[in-house]
Amino acid sequence: MDVLAHLSEATGVPADLLGGYVSVLAAAASTGRLPGREEVEMLRAAGRDAAERGVPMRSLMDACLLACELTSRPGSVPPLAAVRRAVGAYFDGYEEAQAQAIRDEDEARREFIGDLLQGRADRLAERAEHFGLRLAEAYVVAVARDVKPISEGDPLIRRIEEALVVRFGSHNILVAARDGLLVCVAPGTLPAAMGEFTHHVRANLGSGWRVGVGRPHRGPGGVVTSFREASDAIELGDRLGLRPQVLKASDLLVFPVLLRDRAAIEDLVATVLGPLREARGGPEPLLETLEAVFGAQGNQTAAARRLAISTRAVTYRLERVRRLTGFSPDDPTQRFTLETAVLGARLIGWPPGAAPVAGRTP
Repeated sequence: MDVLAHLSEATGVPADLLGGYVSVLAAAASTGRLPGREEVEMLRAAGRDAAERGVPMRSLMDACLLACELTSRPGSVPPLAAVRRAVGAYFDGYEEAQAQAIRDEDEARREFIGDLLQGRADRLAERAEHFGLRLAEAYVVAVARDVKPISEGDPLIRRIEEALVVRFGSHNILVAARDGLLVCVAPGTLPAAMGEFTHHVRANLGSGWRVGVGRPHRGPGGVVTSFREASDAIELGDRLGLRPQVLKASDLLVFPVLLRDRAAIEDLVATVLGPLREARGGPEPLLETLEAVFGAQGNQTAAARRLAISTRAVTYRLERVRRLTGFSPDDPTQRFTLETAVLGARLIGWPPGAAPVAGRTP
């Protein structure tokens, strides 16, 4: 059995990956010459080939050492410098191939996530299996926003994803960056994953973080829908000045309904709240009072504490609302109309230039 066949059988490394190395050793042993540029490039290419063919690095190193033993003869031992250069070329190529594979995987991952969250269906189900997602199931998407946009290269992405996989023992969880947001895609059968994701967001992002959670939906289109619901939940939270940092789309379903017919909501706001423009100081203080009262489930004392005014002042303002609009928060039917109008006002930015009121609770 020749040297190459013996090496291949003993280490499991294909013989064609070792021929150049054995030749370099033989030449170095007989002449003392170090491998030249062409030989180094040949060995580097063989190292890349070994990595791409899945040959373990340990097996390759074992083959290199065994080759030294088999080709050594008394008086013709390969110079250590030649062995060092040859082995170094092997491993340079091996590491280059591994680094390229990681770059290719990251690029494929970015493309897949972009296609998944935009609903582009080019071989989506087939590609999803590569990343552990079974798109026939229902998935939930959560998004987290920080004060600064989150970029694709942020190490936080990999750290949170690994923590979720360890926690739930499942590989069908995906964490990525998209449009400056941190995105988590998880099966609808793992509701605790959203809580764990939020835990890591709270621990790693600044005080201005906010999380939106979509509803579970099936199929590739379901992921897109849940992603949009989660993103819209954050946007609604900002527009309405909602207090919670975690907002669920399922808790905010009334708002998309209101926004579907903007003309109707504008008419409601103008009809119900328009008379507040006549109030001294403008409509904003009265709107703030209504929001505080609705947020406190009608408890005027709690509303007064939130507004840092007296209970008597709250009562006075509510009476002003009743006199100007004809609607009273104490009447169940009128309360619903009034609260819907107040919510609509915040959604459409009425009065013009008004900012959302902090502390509003859905």
